Amino acid sequence: MSLFFIRGCGLIVSLKKDIVRSIERALKECAGSGLPDCDVPFIEIEATKDKKHGDYATNVAMVLASKLRQNPRKIAEAIRANFDGGDVVEKIEIAGPGFINFFVRESVWPRLLEAIDKEGRDYGKNDLGEGRKVQVEFVSANPTGPLHIGHARGAVVGDVIARLLNACGYSVSREYYINDAGNQMNNLGKSVYLRLRQLLGEDVEFPDTCYQGDYIKDLAREILQKEGKKAIEKPEDVLIRVFTDYAGGVILEGIKEDLRVFGVSFDRYFSERELHRDNGVMELLAELEKKDFIYLEDNTSWFRTTLFGDEKDRVVIRQNGEPTYFAADIAYHKNKFERGFDTVIDVWGADHHGYIPRMQACVQALGLEKDALKVVLVQLVNLLRDGKPIAMSTRAGQFDTLREVIDEVGTDAARYNFMMRRSDSHLDFDLDLAKKQSNENPVYYVQYAHARICSILRIAGERGYGVPRYEEVDLKFLALPEEIALVKAISAFPEVVEGAAKTLEPHRLTFYLNDLAGQFHSYYNRNKVMTEDRVQSEARLFLVKSIRTVFANALYLLGVSAPEKM
Repeated sequence: MSLFFIRGCGLIVSLKKDIVRSIERALKECAGSGLPDCDVPFIEIEATKDKKHGDYATNVAMVLASKLRQNPRKIAEAIRANFDGGDVVEKIEIAGPGFINFFVRESVWPRLLEAIDKEGRDYGKNDLGEGRKVQVEFVSANPTGPLHIGHARGAVVGDVIARLLNACGYSVSREYYINDAGNQMNNLGKSVYLRLRQLLGEDVEFPDTCYQGDYIKDLAREILQKEGKKAIEKPEDVLIRVFTDYAGGVILEGIKEDLRVFGVSFDRYFSERELHRDNGVMELLAELEKKDFIYLEDNTSWFRTTLFGDEKDRVVIRQNGEPTYFAADIAYHKNKFERGFDTVIDVWGADHHGYIPRMQACVQALGLEKDALKVVLVQLVNLLRDGKPIAMSTRAGQFDTLREVIDEVGTDAARYNFMMRRSDSHLDFDLDLAKKQSNENPVYYVQYAHARICSILRIAGERGYGVPRYEEVDLKFLALPEEIALVKAISAFPEVVEGAAKTLEPHRLTFYLNDLAGQFHSYYNRNKVMTEDRVQSEARLFLVKSIRTVFANALYLLGVSAPEKM
């Protein structure tokens, strides 16, 4: 079974299954009335994007066309003629080359509110994953400087993907890969060493290859305060190693704290040094060489990634005998799968796009399916202040750190704004907009909808209304077009969760919430929830309570709070 095999959840799926069963019955009737008989394929039913085309649609007629050697519209017409919608489907329309559109009776929709009332905080969850083990590796920034706003987007994307997969029944492990080996770490230790000498009054050159940020000076001052002049009494190469370990440890602890404040946690921090312990990387390469996946040419070892569709073979051991980052990554991914994960999801910066084929090649060389590794790309963030972009460079020290952004706009606004576009699309993060307490600010607009409903229910309680249950309301009072639209919207939430998890597209949640908030605010501005008719009031209170549940559950998946007052 594929990791992301789609299955339904809740009463929405019962509704879709009813339609599928009716299609299957119609096809049997068609076979008995002139249409050739054949095996019925898997029938896909999807919600329509434009409600003018009904509530659900299927392409089954087009799928059957080649098998039956018939015009797809003729097949669609035959299905419609033999379709019995019972008390679910009101009418059917044929569109385009043979799409079949189904219009659900409006009286059916309010029944779907029962699932929201019964499931509460679990509404939207499903058992899609059946407990299969998935690892999500994200952030994994080098511990050479504080997290900046670019890292923050990857942190939110990875965290929300993990939350979605958890909600869909997968056993999810979150991992941070610490790149604590290699030249960039040596440069960190050297940067601290040179700053320390400068603090001691020496006139030493500070090259551009070193890290320029003020945090390097702060680290040097800490060492000087603890050790004094004896801090540089050992040989330079020894001190650079010592300062590398010290600075890397301090920076990593700062990263962990910033992520904690940002609502992001990990099950494991995996050190790259573990891979090199006991010569592990080189032994793996030797193993792959025996299988003829690695060959030697010009004193350089190459991995035959072209065997698996890469554009060229890749270096794994340089002429100087040192393994490349790619070699360590092969060992790391072998380690991941050896830990029993069915699927590994890597969240990378978009500049790593060209790295995907070689990693898929190594996964296949390890004897796994190519799709066992899935990569989510995260594009750059343009941080704006006063409408002007802010330059960001870790080495030059010209950046706004994640912590500075959180302190300025808050965790909720930061997380929500990072989810406002597809992860592989560029994002402009407007600090001024993120701080506004107005409907222009998307997170405020959604959170205010939740808080407004909480206020409605508080006032209702003060007026003697209890919080109604499904069994206690007369659903026929939810008959306004806006009410039916709201019921349809919140009933679709489980499908939104499932779709976002299946495609690894967490931005679908914010798109959904923005639309739902707009529908709710519009409904509230036009209609009183509590009217002179108590029965009608109770039905509307039940509706808004159901909407509140969906807001709260969706915001939780985004790691954003659902305030009761604003």
